[in-house]
Amino acid sequence: MNRKSNRGWTMAAALVVVGSTFFTGCASKNDPIAQADKADVAKGVPAPSLEQTKAIAEEGFIYGLPLVMNYAVMNEFAVDTKSSQFKAPFNQLHNEHRVATPADTAVITPNSDTPYSILWTDLRAEPLVITVPAVSKKRYYSVQLIDGNTYNYGYIGSRATASAPGSYLIAGPDWKGATPPGIDKVFNSTTPFALTLIRTQLFNPADMPNVEKVQAGYKVQPLSAFLHQPAPVAAPKIDFVPATTAGIKDNFFEYLSAALEYVPPSADDKAIRSKLASIGVGPGRRFEFKDLSLEHKAVVLLGMKAGDEKVDKFLSSGMKNINGWNVGAFFGDQAFYKGDWLMRAGAAKGGLYGNDAVEAMYPYTRTDGKGQTLDTSKRNYTLTFPAGKLPPVNAFWSVTLYDGKSQLLINNPLNRYLINSPMLSAMKKNADGSLTLYIQKDSPGKAKESNWLPAPDDTVYLVMRLYWPKTAPPSILPAGEGSWQPPALVVSK
Repeated sequence: MNRKSNRGWTMAAALVVVGSTFFTGCASKNDPIAQADKADVAKGVPAPSLEQTKAIAEEGFIYGLPLVMNYAVMNEFAVDTKSSQFKAPFNQLHNEHRVATPADTAVITPNSDTPYSILWTDLRAEPLVITVPAVSKKRYYSVQLIDGNTYNYGYIGSRATASAPGSYLIAGPDWKGATPPGIDKVFNSTTPFALTLIRTQLFNPADMPNVEKVQAGYKVQPLSAFLHQPAPVAAPKIDFVPATTAGIKDNFFEYLSAALEYVPPSADDKAIRSKLASIGVGPGRRFEFKDLSLEHKAVVLLGMKAGDEKVDKFLSSGMKNINGWNVGAFFGDQAFYKGDWLMRAGAAKGGLYGNDAVEAMYPYTRTDGKGQTLDTSKRNYTLTFPAGKLPPVNAFWSVTLYDGKSQLLINNPLNRYLINSPMLSAMKKNADGSLTLYIQKDSPGKAKESNWLPAPDDTVYLVMRLYWPKTAPPSILPAGEGSWQPPALVVSK
């Protein structure tokens, strides 16, 4: 989802509008909106007008974007075994013995700091138990629990539970029961299908064998196996509606209907789900865009475009601007969002599966300190941290560069996608003790290459990550109000 998609929707909608002026009323008998209208009328409920349908499509896009993105990733990671992004079936832990590269395209703004251990969970039959080993206090790790609403419903790890070993229960929305013996804590997902992301700090390439040893200590098993009891009846097999991240724009509401099948309604989303049902979107429904009338195609496309523009506006202005960086907190649990679907959509589009602010902060920017778009086809940039003012963290920090349009990592001659604090010993500081990073497409020269973040011949998107940020001053917390501020990107000569 990027700015090109906005132009695509505009052109598509314009063509459909032109066509609809000549073929008004030529609706397919399978038009899902028309079918929903008939059902409403039969119940004595007024069917939405075209203008109302456009408004629902806009609101539905904002509400549904994180759900659709998550559903597509789930399909690519855990369902479609032929996908190039496939990791492992449900309830099987997959350890990546590498960091993310440009080949990783399922999740936008990927973290290339830490090797991941990835677990997609099916919690319908029974809960799962995640067991973690003792991890050195010098090595940061975190277990992030994310449900199908993209809420972060819990944490295990260096910050949340310290470095001692332990066993933790993750349960679906229908599980009820006392904490079983041997379980340190119970976490409840709002959805039956959920994601667990484990990040294990990598100090340098030679450290990978040590990371693998830690990863080997992560264990996952059903609760019945943990308790040495008979397993319950297996949950029925599901034929998921196929979905890909590349297909989100063209199949948005079809994917949303599929995703909602596995997202139980709540008081927070009752109103928007009712509106979506009035245009044929919801659990058990198939929303085929190709079956819509020309008028309905036009208003749906225009509604999606308007929703996407609102999300982009939130990303550019919804956070506090500090020296050109957007700084704020927009990841959290259900109580954090309180039904703020725009914030949740902005969080997903800015970087799906981000952490709570206490776990990690993510200043991001597309502009330099003067507000000009970052374009390394035209300009070189420097980012200088004054002496004694590196990002204040308990774990580590990084600056990662992405393609300005796709928000994916970029191939470059050094295979270097970020600069982080574990690299400091190999970097060169200035005479006054400050540290300068060089962000440009061409080498700044051998003497400065240790500090070079290679950029493309195009626009770029930069994300700073502060893992386990310090809370005592200087600190980036509270988000957007902290005493530490990221320095501005400056155009260099």
